[in-house]
Amino acid sequence: MSEYPSPLPWLERSGKVPPLDRPPPLPPSPPVTGEACGCGKARGSCSTPEAVKASAPALERRAEATKPPPAAAAPKKPVKSGPKRPGSGIPARPIIRRLVWARRIAQAGFLGVFLWFLCATAFRGTFAAGAEQAVRLPLPVEAFLLADPFVAAMTLLSTHTVYRGLAWALVIVLVTLVFGRVFCGWICPFGTLHHFFGWIFPSRYLRGGRRVESNKTKLWQRGKYYLMWGFLAAAVAGSAIGGLLDPICVAVRAIGLGVLPALQYLGIRSGEVIAESNVRSLQTAADGTQDVLSQSVWTANQAYFHQTWFILFFLVAILFMNRIVPRFWCRALCPLGAFLGVMSRFALFGMEKDHAKCTDCNLCLVHCQGADSPQGGVKHRKDECHMCLNCENACPEDVIKFRFLPGLKGTVTKPDLERRTVVTAAAAGVVAVPAMRIANWPDKAYSEKVIRPPGAVEEREFLERCIRCAECMKVCPNNALHPAFFEAGVEGLWTPILIPRIGYCEFSCVLCGQVCPTGAIQKIDEKQKMGVGQKPISMGTAMYDQGRCLPWSMATPCIVCEEFCPTSPKAIWAEEVDVPKRDDKYTEKGQHAAMLTVKVQRPHVDPSLCVGCGACEKVCPIVDKPAVYVTNAGETRSKTNVILLENTSYGQG
Repeated sequence: MSEYPSPLPWLERSGKVPPLDRPPPLPPSPPVTGEACGCGKARGSCSTPEAVKASAPALERRAEATKPPPAAAAPKKPVKSGPKRPGSGIPARPIIRRLVWARRIAQAGFLGVFLWFLCATAFRGTFAAGAEQAVRLPLPVEAFLLADPFVAAMTLLSTHTVYRGLAWALVIVLVTLVFGRVFCGWICPFGTLHHFFGWIFPSRYLRGGRRVESNKTKLWQRGKYYLMWGFLAAAVAGSAIGGLLDPICVAVRAIGLGVLPALQYLGIRSGEVIAESNVRSLQTAADGTQDVLSQSVWTANQAYFHQTWFILFFLVAILFMNRIVPRFWCRALCPLGAFLGVMSRFALFGMEKDHAKCTDCNLCLVHCQGADSPQGGVKHRKDECHMCLNCENACPEDVIKFRFLPGLKGTVTKPDLERRTVVTAAAAGVVAVPAMRIANWPDKAYSEKVIRPPGAVEEREFLERCIRCAECMKVCPNNALHPAFFEAGVEGLWTPILIPRIGYCEFSCVLCGQVCPTGAIQKIDEKQKMGVGQKPISMGTAMYDQGRCLPWSMATPCIVCEEFCPTSPKAIWAEEVDVPKRDDKYTEKGQHAAMLTVKVQRPHVDPSLCVGCGACEKVCPIVDKPAVYVTNAGETRSKTNVILLENTSYGQG
């Protein structure tokens, strides 16, 4: 009987069946003869080194064949970063997720620093009587304005010089040339304010498809570029009127002159209501809270500002627009964002998209802050991107990548503007300046109420430099400086003017010049202002309406204005005279009262000593219209608006 059964049909061979989970054995190797070692024996029967060496390759081939086959590598499935992540669920790169959180922390931090500086733009101490003790703010509260490239560009074009502090704006320019509009998405406090309001007050209107549609690039986003070119052209013509819409200026002006005084009013009124409750514990808590707030957020006295209602209305209106279009201000009106958008075309860092992977889930559009077309199938708008990185963080298909030196084949690098519209906007900016000035010539016939802060430069140069940031108004310790409405013409809208009836200029205070970021108010010291060893700086001259003055017209003793005059010697001096006055007691019905003689002190002004601080007007007891008032006549900064005629053609010959 044969040792092996008949061949199995499906194996097609006879012999012992090997296990099916092992590879079949190799056929026997031919014997190694004497050719290998010279002995002529078969393989395995010779143990010489030459024979072993000759059989090594065959043994290696046999060992390789007997190895089990490697298991087929199953394709790795992407691990979702969260159970609710849609689509393929491919998570964003860890560096991007960390950068998104870093951006949120940076936004909160810069907004906090901005508000801290704004609250610190105030003086809460006392002034010395002399000029020996300098009073300065300990913090660089104007830092955000000094780092504003649009302000620096306007100042350069209007004055042909760069104010020393504005050199910090070059840092933002360099950052933009490397990373794009990082300032808009990471640093700008006004942009963060819009982002915050859009998040904390979500709109029911912006849901689903409307949210996606609102974040697509729109033609009206060009508007901010046309405004930018118009404001820069106006700067070339000699006016920094672009400060009306600069975001940092708007934030300082609206929050410092509107929001903080409104909160102060509510805080003081709440304290008064609690004080009337006669609950000792509540009264103690309210007093302590008021002390803390008056030393950190606002000052002890309620602040009032001229035309605040209009400034607040503007702020509320643009914040409300976030319920219709996310970050409407940044997309439609911001000239600083447009200025940075023009420079961002040269940025080394940017977006690159793999359009073939996009499944049109629109998650990038839902989270986009700049409406810069992050979705697949369209070109990315590099000039509109805020570098928030939300699009890559939200994309579940690995379509979007932010990297250095990205491919620009699918990117629009420069603003898509119409050349004729740009020329028209620039021409409008140039023409607007003389059009505004012919009705209010700066050095000829402007309102006597336009009393500029101490140290202000001549009016033409003042309008070239003033950016309407309101830092000087916020820091004024006596609430004397206010935003002008049309007192200085259309061009002078929201520039600072002194309103003595609300507050007077402290004689030894020079804080307004310290915080001015453009040099519209010079950084003078106390000796220059008070006239120590030199002529004092004058903002105007006090004048009397003798028909309303008590000693002059009503034979009533009053020397309040003379007592409060801060100059030495006093610019207001009194003339003692005896004047007739009818007795206020009648002896009989129908009889005239007896005539009396009263000694009064009639005030006079020495215009060579008056500095126009407005202290006399502030304290005049005639409430409705003071008997003594200050005009800008005789101001130091003007060579034509004079009141004394010694150095003019009128005083010669």
